[in-house]
Amino acid sequence: MVNDSPQFRPARAEDAGALAAALLRNRDHMGPWSPYRPADFFTPEAQATLLSDPSALRWLFVDGPDVVGQATLSTLVLGPFRSASLGYWTDAAYTGRGLATRAVEEVCRAALEDLGLHRIEASTMPSNIGSQRVLGKCGFGLIGTAPRYLHIDGAWRDHHLYQRILHDGPPNRAL
Repeated sequence: MVNDSPQFRPARAEDAGALAAALLRNRDHMGPWSPYRPADFFTPEAQATLLSDPSALRWLFVDGPDVVGQATLSTLVLGPFRSASLGYWTDAAYTGRGLATRAVEEVCRAALEDLGLHRIEASTMPSNIGSQRVLGKCGFGLIGTAPRYLHIDGAWRDHHLYQRILHDGPPNRAL
């Protein structure tokens, strides 16, 4: 059953099975925008490993027992840089409901309030208009296009690079 307002919360270790099922269910939906993933990526074991990786922070949209979206902050750099990279996806059955926009706003809030980050960056392929709309609604600005940025669908693909500056004050954390 599709809920109009799935819960958005930090990912937990016990989400590995539901996350693997969601990724497998949405493999074709996300295929044009995603790097190659071997078959074992779509297993609970692989997702448990990723969920336990301390170098990234993950949040999920859940609707009952089902995972229906994810947002991730990775490449976290603290110190004077205080930056991270953002990624997100929404289940095919939940697109067009504002979930990606809600996720990006919540992650930006957590990045500022909980981590004291200065900026978040994101990238999209030029053809991913929906993701570009989400980033624009959430205050991200285009900073340029990177030729042959990521290997997607068998080739190196150009990506538009975006950033959102969260604050211009000094770093407010000792890390």
